[in-house]
Amino acid sequence: MKVDGVFSGGGVKALAFIGALEAVEEKGLGFERLAGTSAGSIFASLVAAGYTADELKEIFLKLDMSSFIQEPKIGKAFPFLKWVLLYFRLGLYKSEPVEEWLREMLAAKGIETFGDFPKGYLKMIGTDVSLNKLIVFPDDIEKMYNIESTSFSVAKAATISSTIPFFFIPSKITNYMHTKSVLVDGGFLSNFPIWLFTEPDKKKLRPILGMKLSSTYEDIKEKEVDGAIDLYASIFTTMMKAHDARHISKTLDKEVMFIPTEGIEATDFEIDKKSKLLLIDMGYERATKFLKKWSY
Repeated sequence: MKVDGVFSGGGVKALAFIGALEAVEEKGLGFERLAGTSAGSIFASLVAAGYTADELKEIFLKLDMSSFIQEPKIGKAFPFLKWVLLYFRLGLYKSEPVEEWLREMLAAKGIETFGDFPKGYLKMIGTDVSLNKLIVFPDDIEKMYNIESTSFSVAKAATISSTIPFFFIPSKITNYMHTKSVLVDGGFLSNFPIWLFTEPDKKKLRPILGMKLSSTYEDIKEKEVDGAIDLYASIFTTMMKAHDARHISKTLDKEVMFIPTEGIEATDFEIDKKSKLLLIDMGYERATKFLKKWSY
């Protein structure tokens, strides 16, 4: 049976998706359309390209994810300039290593641009902080940046969607106003874009299977705000979680498998093999339990 799949953001914790995909394949489910945000965009693009759970497991267990963390040369030469450069570059690490790796992975399956997929097959979310807009790749590319959507790189879009603010240096693209737009992680505005496959007052074309690296809406805990740093953290958390969680709780809770991944940081790119296997097992266990009760 075909379903529409949606992957949330979550940094390296997205390795749990591999285990979830194992369970999905065992259930005999395939994907008609795919969507994701941040690390979820990377997995959505790899699944869309044709990678199986077994292939992804082998690839990621061998992958040294710390290779994605590369400082600009001047930052290496003069460590004390690291925080000064952050002000001007808007991020600590280059995003090119992620993009280059993903480009090679997709090319191995014959995928380069969105034109290599059927129309509407793959969507991902980015945030244009210059235009103050949520961007849906590839739908908004032509309108916002005067670029033919079918010619836009899938690896580029997924990398933009995964550009954690201040951690990775953001991409810049000339927009329709002929100025440079700064684009960052789509999780700022929608970390779990299940709404891409729903339309108000319209019957769904097929079941939606969402995979979310978090607890349920009801489990979002209150935070004390005692200072400026707490305020910033709370604003960021609210932006990442509240909108999507409210949408899920009201309409699609039964179509979302929640995969708690506590204990592992989203930016732990030095994650060891043992922790990788733990995440994969978490995803498999939670997905198997969910799919036993899943009705469609």
